[in-house]
Amino acid sequence: MIERVCVYSASSSQIPEKYVDAAFRLGKVLGEAGITCVNGGSNRGLMKTVSEATMQHGGKTIGVIPSFMLKEGWENNELNELIVTESMHERKEMMAKLADAVIALPGGCGTLEELLEIITWKQLGLFENPVIILNFDGFYNPLIEMLDKAVSENFMREVHREMFTVVDHPEGVLDAIRNAPRWDVAPRKFAAI
Repeated sequence: MIERVCVYSASSSQIPEKYVDAAFRLGKVLGEAGITCVNGGSNRGLMKTVSEATMQHGGKTIGVIPSFMLKEGWENNELNELIVTESMHERKEMMAKLADAVIALPGGCGTLEELLEIITWKQLGLFENPVIILNFDGFYNPLIEMLDKAVSENFMREVHREMFTVVDHPEGVLDAIRNAPRWDVAPRKFAAI
């Protein structure tokens, strides 16, 4: 049962409109499915767009934001719930705890860091839920190529490709979540490459 999905995404307001459209479409998908969108709680960029679209289409939103961002006025006060943490580390941990699945929209360093951290947590058995990379317009092609290279050169094992699923459009995320391979970390966790 998918009740809450964490969405990692950009807070930049200077990005191409095609990504704003993708974020809106993702929020629509989540909202129409009655899924709560968990994200970083920003009042800017794709974070704001996906939250607004989720609420406009019947879903709920939870933002998780560190206290220093409140001082900057970066919080979105239109969300159903806003959780304030002391640090970025606590923020990421709280977002993961709340999530039945994670989706990464396009984003910058923060989004990439969150995505790679949750994949690492999954590898270590700290997070076992589906991780979806929304590779809209090929945004994540270089990252996927890098992960494939890590596998081909034995920095990761072939089975680690099962830790995440790649989809090309927002309308495919729910099926990807439902069909994601179950990650049973026990036999994989510390096995040698």
